[in-house]
Amino acid sequence: MSTTKIKVTDLRSAVELLKTIPGQLIETNEQVNPHAELSGVYRHVGAGGTVKRPTQSGPAMMFNNVKGHEEARVIIGLLASRERVGLLLDTKPERLGFLLNDAANNPIAPVTISNDKARAQEVVHYADEPGFDIRKLIPAPTNTEEDAGPYITMGMCYASDSETGDSDVTIHRLCLQSKDEMSMYFVPGRHLEVFREKAEKHGKPLPISISIGVDPAIEIGACFEPPTTPLGFNELSIAGAIRKEAVELVSCLTIDEKAIANAEYVIEGELIPNVRVREDQNTNTGKAMPEFPGYTGPAVAELPLIKVKAVTHRKNPIMQTVIGPSEEHVNMAGIPTEASILQMVEKAMPGKLLNVYAHSSGGGKYMAVLQFKKSQPSDEGRQRQAALLAFSAFSELKHVIIVDEDVDPFDSNDVMWALNTRYQGDVDTVFIPGVRCHPLDPSQTPAYSPSIQEKGISCKVIFDCTVPFHLKGEFKRAEFKEVDPSRFAPELFNK
Repeated sequence: MSTTKIKVTDLRSAVELLKTIPGQLIETNEQVNPHAELSGVYRHVGAGGTVKRPTQSGPAMMFNNVKGHEEARVIIGLLASRERVGLLLDTKPERLGFLLNDAANNPIAPVTISNDKARAQEVVHYADEPGFDIRKLIPAPTNTEEDAGPYITMGMCYASDSETGDSDVTIHRLCLQSKDEMSMYFVPGRHLEVFREKAEKHGKPLPISISIGVDPAIEIGACFEPPTTPLGFNELSIAGAIRKEAVELVSCLTIDEKAIANAEYVIEGELIPNVRVREDQNTNTGKAMPEFPGYTGPAVAELPLIKVKAVTHRKNPIMQTVIGPSEEHVNMAGIPTEASILQMVEKAMPGKLLNVYAHSSGGGKYMAVLQFKKSQPSDEGRQRQAALLAFSAFSELKHVIIVDEDVDPFDSNDVMWALNTRYQGDVDTVFIPGVRCHPLDPSQTPAYSPSIQEKGISCKVIFDCTVPFHLKGEFKRAEFKEVDPSRFAPELFNK
């Protein structure tokens, strides 16, 4: 089946590609309420990830009839399947980490085009116009009925360092708070937080654009983190490398910043210095929204505030959204994590790490499975060194499972087989207590264990499920005759 006819350059071409591949996209004209119902539907269709069961992996879904938004559609689950990400980035699913690693090593900087060529500015709404209300312009869903409000979950937030001029793109949770205000949640250490703090120190607002509905290569590339992409590295250049063509930006109309020129929506605004807002001020639920570990995050008492200056969009725009704990988050966060681990370990011990999978159960952040090859006696112990490097490559990683070259890291049953037949808990477990991880893990609090000093501190663990080198000959898997199964079951293998 050929999937090379349609070149993916934006969200619409990505959708057109998926339409040509059976089982990758479904549409509905049934009216859906963006408040909790839309995500409730997709939970059953294809959310997967750490979403509460019942859920499953399935197609992306386009809602063509969104209550209160006659001219807009909403797509969800575009990246909620590793196979689909491979189709959209034109590579095999098991090679995605390698593709991202190569792109990070060969970046192509974005370019700026003129405003008259920017499809993202086909329709313009200024915040000082009568009747302006971002909540009516953008069909941002709530994932659950407890959410603090409608959330933009797939917004490419773009801002620049006021001192150096360096720019960066990241994804943050953005809650619509009023007709022209949004709260913005920062996990400590994100680059845009550094930019915001610098501007606030001088009492100045930070111009910021939020581009929604873009090329999937941008969405995946935006999720890289240090040390692979240090402060000053513009992740849009990774998307450029994936496509072998620079990402096109356009100057915003009301702020001194750029936005993604072919986005479906662009929100232009400013992060206001020394102003904070309670995330759930409109609902008082104490909840924010479902996050990648599978739990609803608590509402934050004080968050920075974005004052919206304008909303621009394409004609008949498509809003893109994601369920926080879904497989979509696993892929967006996990594939760059895999690339970062591959890069760091390859530098230290070339050819030993065969592959990495940032496992779905960890939301793409907490767990990685490393496929490691021991070729000689001196390789014994290097597998654990690789695990330590993985923790250095991605600081939010909590658990690493190491398997041999004959175990498929992407097959959870195969990994569990290795855990059950090549692992002894008292000799193959390495504990690394008291290390900073990620604040959204509810087990990482002093209330959970007195050994935990403060929220976000964790005990990182290595599960070494590799056979000791001197015993490899005694752990050979049963060998089956090599045959061509398509002769006997062509309907399964001749696709």
